[in-house]
Amino acid sequence: MKDIQKILSRVRRASEKYSMIRHGDLVAVGLSGGKDSIVLLKALAALRRFDAFSFELKAFTVDPAFEKIKGGTSLDTKALSDFCSSLGVEHHVIKTQIAEIVFEERRETSPCSLCAHMRRGALSEAAEAAGCASLALGHNMDDAVETYIMNIFRGGRAGCFSPVTEYNDKSIRIVRPLVYLREHEIASYARRALLPVAEKSCPMDGNTERQHIRELLRGEDKRERGLHRRILGAIERSEIDGWKE
Repeated sequence: MKDIQKILSRVRRASEKYSMIRHGDLVAVGLSGGKDSIVLLKALAALRRFDAFSFELKAFTVDPAFEKIKGGTSLDTKALSDFCSSLGVEHHVIKTQIAEIVFEERRETSPCSLCAHMRRGALSEAAEAAGCASLALGHNMDDAVETYIMNIFRGGRAGCFSPVTEYNDKSIRIVRPLVYLREHEIASYARRALLPVAEKSCPMDGNTERQHIRELLRGEDKRERGLHRRILGAIERSEIDGWKE
C-alpha cells in the first residue's frame, strides 16, 4: 500500500503542476508492456478514484512486429489485454510493420529515434481517432535527465522533451505523468506488486547510445546521491521546453 501511495503522490504532483490530467478528459495510455507504461496505467487507473480527478482511460499498444526481424521476439499482447481488463480499461492493439521498416527497409544504424518516432505517431493517430484528449507516455525522471545530457553531448544544446507537448495541427497532446519518479522506484514497485511486465522484444535493447549515457549517470549518481533530481531541478529552473520551477 505504501509503495502505490508514493507512486500516486508523484504522479499527482506532476499532473497538477503541469495540468496533465484535466477534468473530463479521455486519456489514452501508451502501453508498451515495459515497467514504466505498466505502472503508469496502474497509477492512472487508481487516480480515477480521487474526487479531484474525473477522467476516463483507454490503453493503446503498438505492436512493431519485432518477431519478423533477426533477434527480435513477439510481444505478448494477450497478457497486456488481460491486465487492462483487470483494471477496467479498454485495450486496443495497433498492428504495424515498424520493425521491418526500420531494420530492413531503412537499415538504420541507430534505429531507436526513428522507431520511437513511428511508434509515437501510430499511438497519437489511434488515440486521436478514438476521441482522446491526451496521450500519456511512460517517460520517467531518468529518461528526462538522459535526454538532456544526450542533447548536450551530441548537439551542444540544452534541451529535453516537455512534461506536456501541445500540437498546433492536432487535437491531442502528449503528457508524461512519471517525470517525478526515478526508474528504480518504478521498477521496485512493479516487482513488489507483481505487475505483468513484458519481456524485451527489440534486438537493440541494451545496445544504444542512451544506454551509454544511462550507465555514465548511474556511476556518477553513486558518488553524488540525488544527482538526477538536481539535474531535473536545473531543467525546471531553466524553463526548458515547457518545464517550470
